[in-house]
Amino acid sequence: MSEQVETGDSGMMGQTEESTGMDKAVVEQPSTGAILASFVRREINTAILTGSFIALTLTVFAVVIGITLVGSGFSAGYVTTVIELLTPLQLLVPVVAFVLGFNAILSDRRSGELDVLRTYPVAAWQVVVGVYLGRALGLVIAIGGPLVLLFIPIATTDTPRLPMYASHTGADTPILYLRLIVLTLLFALVMLAVAIAVSALVSSARTAVLGVGLGILLILFGLDLALSAGFSVGFISDSALMSSLAVSPLSAFRGLVLEMAISVTEGTGPDTASPLASLIGLAVWGGGSLVVATWALNS
Repeated sequence: MSEQVETGDSGMMGQTEESTGMDKAVVEQPSTGAILASFVRREINTAILTGSFIALTLTVFAVVIGITLVGSGFSAGYVTTVIELLTPLQLLVPVVAFVLGFNAILSDRRSGELDVLRTYPVAAWQVVVGVYLGRALGLVIAIGGPLVLLFIPIATTDTPRLPMYASHTGADTPILYLRLIVLTLLFALVMLAVAIAVSALVSSARTAVLGVGLGILLILFGLDLALSAGFSVGFISDSALMSSLAVSPLSAFRGLVLEMAISVTEGTGPDTASPLASLIGLAVWGGGSLVVATWALNS
């Protein structure tokens, strides 16, 4: 009898240990870092390591080089190159960001992968941030790569170049061009967040195309026109104009480049924008867009 009781107790103990192990296996969840890394790897494989992404990057490179050659060329200097690239980048960056991001969440919804992800311990914000980080890596390559490559011929051109220009009283240094690269990438990342928000809000390819079109028109023209109208009717005062420009991400980017890479070479002069307000405006647009995308997945 005692042997049977001992045998029964040991069997119960064995079952208890097995159930405890199973409970641990069920309770144990992947870390946030592991979840985000898995999404980043997926985006690299599906959105970056593709022929279409290579074609997009080469197109950006051709546009950047073409604008420089049609303009003053590699020997013009850093500040002149910044001035020549500013307007094209204002048009190019939002388009490239929307091309990379408009289908980021929509493709998962249409394929049913979002429904599958809901059965796993993955939060909506982890999906959004993971997808955003993966696509952001591609965007940095597509936008930053050509700008960095353009820096090489400008820096190594043997043509004599004066360090001062009649239109620019400050020194022509590579730091000014590097500021352009950093600010352009910041603007691009904000535009990508907006594109992902649009992707999370739409439910079909047709509405995605409509959302992309409206989003680009709003960013490129709508907000700036609204600011101009507000200023012309007196709704925006002279003292609040520079801070109000931060409402538009395009104006915020333009103002940052003018203040930190162009106007700074002229010494004293009228301010063209408020750098602090512009940075806050871009942060609100970027962070708010990711919040909207998360809300859309939860709803």
